[in-house]
Amino acid sequence: MGTTITSREFNRDVSAAKRAAEKGPVTITDHGRASHVLLTAEEYDRIANQGERLGERLQMENAENVDLLLPERTGSSLRVPEL
Repeated sequence: MGTTITSREFNRDVSAAKRAAEKGPVTITDHGRASHVLLTAEEYDRIANQGERLGERLQMENAENVDLLLPERTGSSLRVPEL
């Protein structure tokens, strides 16, 4: 999980927020609402680079052996058409 701190706490002790980010994402709130998330550079790079485009994956050699990780469907998005 992660840590949540207020923007005031963040401004008062940036070093503590950085230390907390070493253990996981730090959500910074402003007036009770999440406004920013602090991550380590390593974690940011990992997240930013995992989003390959589907087209790029399909154009690869041996694309038939690539496992696509698709999000699990929640609920039904199918609707009965009105006739």
